[in-house]
Amino acid sequence: MSSMIVPVIDVQNDNFKELWPAMVLAIKSSSFIALDTELSGLGSRKDLLAQCIEERYKAICNAARTRSILSLGIACFRKLPDKAPHTYLVQVYNLTLLCMQEYVIEPQSVQFLVQHGFDFNKQYAQGIPYRKGNDKGGDLQSQSMRALFLEVIQARKPLVLHNGLIDLVFLYQCFYTWLPDRLGTFTADLSEIFPAGIFDTKHVAEFEVRFMASYLEYAYKKCKRENFKSVEAGEPGPHLSLEFCNYTERLCTYIDFRQCTEGGGERETGEEGPPAICMKFSAYGWCPNGSQCTLSHNTDLIIEQDEQIKKSKDHKRSRKKRKFKAAQEESRAPNEPESSPLNKQLCVADDKMQEDWGSVKETASADVVEIVKETASADVVEIVKETASADVVEIVKETASADVVEIVKETASADVVEIVKETASADVVEIVKDALLAEVERKDFSDEQVVEETQNSNGTENKCETHVISGNGTGDQNDVAIPQGEKGGSKGKEKQKAAEGGTHRAGFDAFMTGYIFAYITTLKAGAETDPSSGACLPDCLNKVYLSGKSVPLQIVKSSFSKSSKAHTLKMASVWGKS
Repeated sequence: MSSMIVPVIDVQNDNFKELWPAMVLAIKSSSFIALDTELSGLGSRKDLLAQCIEERYKAICNAARTRSILSLGIACFRKLPDKAPHTYLVQVYNLTLLCMQEYVIEPQSVQFLVQHGFDFNKQYAQGIPYRKGNDKGGDLQSQSMRALFLEVIQARKPLVLHNGLIDLVFLYQCFYTWLPDRLGTFTADLSEIFPAGIFDTKHVAEFEVRFMASYLEYAYKKCKRENFKSVEAGEPGPHLSLEFCNYTERLCTYIDFRQCTEGGGERETGEEGPPAICMKFSAYGWCPNGSQCTLSHNTDLIIEQDEQIKKSKDHKRSRKKRKFKAAQEESRAPNEPESSPLNKQLCVADDKMQEDWGSVKETASADVVEIVKETASADVVEIVKETASADVVEIVKETASADVVEIVKETASADVVEIVKETASADVVEIVKDALLAEVERKDFSDEQVVEETQNSNGTENKCETHVISGNGTGDQNDVAIPQGEKGGSKGKEKQKAAEGGTHRAGFDAFMTGYIFAYITTLKAGAETDPSSGACLPDCLNKVYLSGKSVPLQIVKSSFSKSSKAHTLKMASVWGKS
């Protein structure tokens, strides 16, 4: 199995100034910038899922004012014009931060981060200091987090996030200025702060390419898997290719090398074959049992299972379609013209049909609940995975021709939409509510990358005896130099197995976010399209995913909203306007 090595540079207070020029150059020369955050908590889960988006925004603002960003991941992707189309030079930074004001840190978040390798001793000893709210003193003149975020703004590059509303609110409060009270004002400010546009890869994965799941690790591995398959098959279509910088021996001491297998990771097998997959994790990317869950959280196995299910359903759907057409031909009335539509049926309004229809409407709730229970491990999960953020009616609209028809096959004589509308207050709604709560839990637990195996990296260092670290995103390992101490042996195999999902890091999450965007841009855009131009994925431009909603949040300046006063003053100081 070929692989690539992703170097993630650790940035903390003792090397922040040393790495400052390289970070600024990477930001300014990039085609787009992907960001990700680790947070100390989010507060009330119920308020974060408020039906009213204005109320939801207020809840997130309250969290941003009382909690803090613990680490920030920055991944800069620069398209290389002198290389093959869709070749990017990638530089990834993981910044450990320390808020110098009082803030709330939730035990639940601490427990999760510690389990996934976050070093709080290192954070309090070497975290880069910052203060939230408005600028103070010479914040913008010195090499500080505010000044670095200002470099991101002044670069005027597309900003890429995954499920990014919470990230945007926290970034605004921590590194820009005090949050406005109204959502309309906030979106108006963002439209001016990032004129090249904002992209949310969760929205892209769910609505643009229609992946069966859209949590971060699933979408990343799905894109990487498809890209690898395309290259291996020798398909003529565009392929994504990545390159990384050549780092000196000194810089290698700051780097966490992530070995990423192409086309699938290690396979878990036992005496009875592959283990049972945790359906909660498969659907939501999060499991309440965490690493204690006895079922598999292997994302590669989940993707393989989803692909098999999809193939099986496509085959069944095609077979049913052929049978349906044949039945229609046989039941065609003698006097009916040959040119009549195949789907047209004779209306036979007999007493038996009316009786059956009435029975279905009366017992629809019981029937649907029973079928849900019987198929909870298959079809229902598929529905939730594809349309978890939509209400029940939207679920029917998007999947009525496939999964929902399978679920209500015992009541096929009734109209599927009517059945679900009438039972929307019953157990079917509970399934959707569970999915929405999982969205919030994933964001609290560091943006959805939850895995079965954990690896504690406290007190470890990467030792590098080579000066060159490079790799090709298409899976060419000939150019990859693996640092000593990471080759071979059982320890090396364990690290390889846990590399992409073991230690939780904002930097690698930012890389995964950028990879998703780069790959989907490669699929959808022309060979000459540069992501920095804003012309890529126009249907996803300035649309941020909203959990529990079938439409995204539009990052636009409404004619009914004005920019905040603090933002106006800030922009004047940034661009030197009077």
